[in-house]
Order: sequence, then structure tokens, then C-alpha cells
Amino acid sequence: MTPHPQRRSRRAASTFTATLAAAAVALTACSDGTGSAGPTPSPAPALASGSTSGSDAASSVPESDWVDPTESTEVTTVTPRILLSHQDGLTLLDAESGEVVTEQAVPGFKRLANAGNGKDVMVVTGHGWEVFNAGIQAKAHGDHVHTYESEPGMTGVTFPGDHAGHVVTHNGQTTLFADGTGRIQTFESAHLDKATWDLMPVMEETTTTAPHHGVALELADGSLLTTQGTADSRDTVQVIDRASGEVMAETDDCPGVHGEAAAQPTEAGDVVVLGCENGPVVYRDGEFHKVPAEGYVRNGNLAGLESSPVVLADRKVEGTKVDGEETERPTAVDLIDAHTGRVTTVELGSSYWFRSLGRAENGSGVVLTYDGELTVIDEETGEITAEHPVIAPWREKDEWQEPGPILKVAGHTAYVTDAENRKLVAVDLETGEKVLEEDLEFAPVEMAVVTGEPESMTPGQGAGHASDAAHEGHDH
Repeated sequence: MTPHPQRRSRRAASTFTATLAAAAVALTACSDGTGSAGPTPSPAPALASGSTSGSDAASSVPESDWVDPTESTEVTTVTPRILLSHQDGLTLLDAESGEVVTEQAVPGFKRLANAGNGKDVMVVTGHGWEVFNAGIQAKAHGDHVHTYESEPGMTGVTFPGDHAGHVVTHNGQTTLFADGTGRIQTFESAHLDKATWDLMPVMEETTTTAPHHGVALELADGSLLTTQGTADSRDTVQVIDRASGEVMAETDDCPGVHGEAAAQPTEAGDVVVLGCENGPVVYRDGEFHKVPAEGYVRNGNLAGLESSPVVLADRKVEGTKVDGEETERPTAVDLIDAHTGRVTTVELGSSYWFRSLGRAENGSGVVLTYDGELTVIDEETGEITAEHPVIAPWREKDEWQEPGPILKVAGHTAYVTDAENRKLVAVDLETGEKVLEEDLEFAPVEMAVVTGEPESMTPGQGAGHASDAAHEGHDH
């Protein structure tokens, strides 16, 4: 795959203006490697030269193709960018014009997740989490913002992990979970800004009691919320003091625990919703609270906003029929109020899949359904406020790795891929107007949208940013 040098010119015109606060530099600690966090060491620098997490880790692309993210140019404004993965590699698009910014050949199946700093995307490969620089960034300076562009592409920065899994951004921290070992790596998202293959963020590490398909995130007080389980089963969630290894809170009433999303914090601190097969669990005010459900109800994919107490969740139940066939495919979603425990179920009249959930900046839930429509839901009442036709009708394929439609929401714009017809569509959720419709030369498998603005910030820096929205993943 060859790049498009003729399309690498930087576009000055843009309707997007980033507004963010400067990220604070935090100190991190290292693990003792025994399954619980060790004592906090002496203050360490934000970046460590020659870290084994980067310099000794393999990359999916040769060193000659790496870009240097530290070489940037200040520009007037930046336009959001869309990174798509497909069979042949990665393609980066300008989200306003649909033009190709760059392409890169990356072999194998790849998953994508925003890295947390608004500039980078984690490309999950067989090597671990590899960093792709989308080439745009917005930095606060007093009462105004400076915007920068740099050469986009793979940076050579790799966080190794056996069966690399979920990426969670929360409170200005990025947490990586390796399913094959239960190894958890956390670093301050902003420290990735200047990371290179030989200058990596200093990380705090913990290991779960056994490998499993899990998830973790660091809370605002520095403690770690993590799932516990085995390759065969998992039903436990803990909050662990990383300095002492003490379990501060625990629940074992979350069978098949999968997925998380942070909601608006209370005065006592973080609020996090986790999906289970018997109704969700909410961590709030330092304790776990069960939200009971009748029978089997699996909320495994969640979309939260840290400015809202409500989390949008899928609602998989047994006995669902699609075209007369027994399936777990849902036709309803849940709105979970994480502050009160109240659940509002919204019937959509059409099914969807795990890449169908999103949140608009005004709090609305957004769902892409089989009929090709975007259903917009009022988060407080559960009322369906709009249904926007966006792509052709579709149906989930038997294998989740196969290309299928994807929904991502940034601000009040929904970005949707139509893998079957090789299209990318953007819809203004306030008007229902299609603001972009672009033909693609490939069938996209995954999508990440970056705006230059951090996906999460430390407490006090701002609110309204999506928290792992939507948390994606299958039990695979």
C-alpha cells in the first residue's frame, strides 16, 4: 500500500475548534510483579529512556516507516481525523472532507482504540498495543488553545502484551489489559504526546490473580478497579490500593463480567458501571451496588459520559428471535442511571451489535440498528427523539471479526461505516443532515475518531468527554 503524498498538504480551513485544559504531569509507580502493586518508588520522570516496554518490543512495520511525533508545526486549526483498519492495513482520513491523509500497510487483524491524548490511536496487533500518530493535537495555553500537526503514521512505540485487550481512558490515565497474562499497565495519557520507540511513558503495573478476558481502570484516588477471574469464568470486580495491595471494595455478583463505562462522579469520587449477565454492577461512593435484573440480562457493551450519570448499555436476553431463529441479538437498550440504580429499557424495533452504541455531547444515546438508521434517545426519559436513515439495511455476520458497520460519535457528529457497500457517512445529529458521504476502496473493520482534544482529563480539567464510549469487545 502506497501513501498519498499529494494529499498530505495541511488544510487550514476547519469548523472544529478544540477546547481543552492542559494536562498535569503525574508521577507513577512500578509493580513488584507478584500480583499486587508494590510500594511507591521515588518520583520518576514522565518518560523513561530505553524502556523495555518500547525499545525491546517488536513492531508491525519496519523502522524506516516510523514517524517522529515530536516534530510538529503550529497551525491555525485542526480538523478531526478518522482512522480505519482493513485487511491491507490502516487508512487515515480527514473527517471534514473525506480525503485520504495517509495509508500504512500493517499486516494481520487489527483493533483500534483511542489512546487518551487526542492525538494517538492504539493499534492492537499480535505484538501488543502499537501507537499510531494521527498527526493532530490541541494544547491549552492560558485562556486559549494552540493547535499542531505532525507527520501521521506508526511511531514504533509498542506496549507489549500477551493477547492485548481493552484500552480504557479515564481521569487522564490510559490503562491496558493483557488477557493472556492479566498484566495491567497504566500511564498518564498526556505522557504519550512525546513518546518515541526509545522514550516511553513510565508505567504503573499490576497483575491479576489469573489471566482472563478482563478490563481495568485507574480511579481518581490512584486505586485500581479491575476484574478478577480465569479463562473459564469470571464474576468478581475489585478496587485495589496499588501501594499496599489491599482490596478496598469487592463484589462477586457479576457473572460473565465484561465491559465498563465511567459516569458522572459524585462528591465521594468515581462512578463506574460494569456489565454482568444478571444485571449490571455500579461502583459508587466507595462501594459496589448491584442493579438486579429478572433472569438473564447481559449488559456487556457500555457507553458513558463523565458529564452524565446515565450509561447506555446493550441488553442481551435469552430467547430473542430474529427471523424465527433463536439468538442473543438484542432489540432493546438500557439506560442505567448510575447514581440511583434506575434502569430504563428502550425498545428499538430492530437489532444491533457491539459496534452500534455511541453518545452525543448533549448526553443523547445513539444506536445504529439493522434497518440502517441512527436512533437518538433522550438519556433522561428514554424517549426516541429522532431516527436518521444513514446506510443500507444490514445484519451482523456470524464472525465478529468480519467487516461490519461501525458507529463513532464525536461532539454532535455521528460517523458510520457501511462495510458491505464500502462507504463512510457522517451525520449531524442535531439536524439529521448527512455532512459527508465518501466511497472507500476497502471494507473497514474498525474505526477510531480523534479530534486533537484528549478523550479524558484529570479531575478539574473539564467534563463531557466520553468514557470508553462505547466499550467494545466480544468474549473471544
